[in-house]
Amino acid sequence: MMKTQHEIIKQGYDALVHSLGITDTIRFIQYFSPGKGDYTKERHQWLDEKTLEDVLEEMKELSSEDTNQYDEIIE
Repeated sequence: MMKTQHEIIKQGYDALVHSLGITDTIRFIQYFSPGKGDYTKERHQWLDEKTLEDVLEEMKELSSEDTNQYDEIIE
């Protein structure tokens, strides 16, 4: 049987608390914010001006960089 969204969320929080403890779970959740604004509208402001070649070039540049963004310390 499929789980409800509520059951999945509860199971996720339980797993975080079990793995990280309450304090670090709170710190982890605070790190991720839903953000503000209208992403769909805002992305057109920068994406509509790019060509496919521009996007491909940026992807190549990113793949050559160290992009391990999760090595930072969450305070």
